[in-house]
Amino acid sequence: METNKKSRNSFSGSLGFVLAAAGSAVGLGNIWRFPYLAAKDGGGLFLVIYLILVLTFGYALLTTEVAIGRKTKQSPLTAYSEIKKGWKGLGLIASLVPLLIMPYYCVIGGWVIKYFVAFLGGEGVDAAQDGYFTGFITQEVWPLVFFAIFLGACAFIVFRGVNKGIESASKIIMPILLILVVGISVFSIALSHTDASGVTRTGLEGLKVYVIPNLEGLTVSGFFTVLVDAMNQLFFSISVAMGIMVAYGSYVKDDANLGKSINQIELCDTAVAVLAGVMIVPAVYTFMGTEGMQASGPSLMFVTLPKVFEAMGPAGYLVGTAFFAMVLFAALTSAVSVMEAVVSSLMDQFHISRFKACVIETVIAVIGGIFVCLGYNKLYFELKLPNGAVGQVLDVLDYLSNSVMMPLVALFTCILIGWIAKPQVVIDEVEKNGEKMGRKVLYVVMIKFLAPVFMVILLLKAFGLM
Repeated sequence: METNKKSRNSFSGSLGFVLAAAGSAVGLGNIWRFPYLAAKDGGGLFLVIYLILVLTFGYALLTTEVAIGRKTKQSPLTAYSEIKKGWKGLGLIASLVPLLIMPYYCVIGGWVIKYFVAFLGGEGVDAAQDGYFTGFITQEVWPLVFFAIFLGACAFIVFRGVNKGIESASKIIMPILLILVVGISVFSIALSHTDASGVTRTGLEGLKVYVIPNLEGLTVSGFFTVLVDAMNQLFFSISVAMGIMVAYGSYVKDDANLGKSINQIELCDTAVAVLAGVMIVPAVYTFMGTEGMQASGPSLMFVTLPKVFEAMGPAGYLVGTAFFAMVLFAALTSAVSVMEAVVSSLMDQFHISRFKACVIETVIAVIGGIFVCLGYNKLYFELKLPNGAVGQVLDVLDYLSNSVMMPLVALFTCILIGWIAKPQVVIDEVEKNGEKMGRKVLYVVMIKFLAPVFMVILLLKAFGLM
């Protein structure tokens, strides 16, 4: 049986695990949210706080989930109850997160394919026009078509399994993605533009806006806002609290150096997150000034950036094509990991084949994706969420999964490991081959005390209580 601990599939080596885990972490959240937050929250100030949180808070959550996965050799739905009987509920919530994320993430992945095809076909100028994005997502047929293509690609990779599917795809996609990220970043810094009023701005000036801390007018409440934004971003950046790292950890061989692999994932993901800002902030600043840096999410990627590419002239066609190819790769590796978290849970819980689990999750994602697509036309509505935002189907699913359920999963994981099963369970797993856990004291302090406090703060903010 594939779900048996002894016969369970595994990554062929540490490189496969690191690339797959980094591919999961390097997704749309890094690309369209990180640059905006950095620009909004004082540039380098946000970067410094984010890096500190990655090495402390993020490290604790990432280590915990990977260790739980390898120790139990189980997916998120069943792993937590293996650590402590009676904790199946936590596994259920952790598995529901990717179940909710998959439909709308694949819809957005379909949007990325649409823009990649548009730039590849020389329609970048059209994509930069006002109303192009809204005109596309409000159509009744084409968003569904592109959604189906993206979901089909994910399902094919996951169906092929851990080695032939996820690991093989990551080994091909991730190096290409990293080359594109670095190449676009260098190009972005080298930009220069003189606007109609005669003002010249350069990518290097935009880079300074991004990396140099701006403490002007900073207040205690302002600093707290930056801290909360950085904590929120960590969930997007390192793929924790959504069952993914538990699932991937379960495929790591017992003789692998877990601590070293986790450090490499931290390094790779943080580098891409920071470089996402280097790609985007200097380019947007060069052609649109500080006003252009107020966009985030879909409006940044599908409205603002196409206008930037158009302003670049002939080079914008190539840069735009390369950019959306990179985004497509990033979205695909992340969506594959989201789907695998659900598929592995179905396999372990119900002892079914990978094929059956893939079919079940694909059907669920298709149904959810249809509702998300129709949420921009036939099922359009506006709902005010507890955090003050106004949205429709996609925004509701995003709010439930990212703002409510993920902090809950992280909070109860900290309680389980920090106070019930005890941190030594994770420490022993990391050190099982004689390696020393480098940040052991820090880990214990974070998982027992600081991380739970952070999670409570995020939950209070999600419900509009802060």
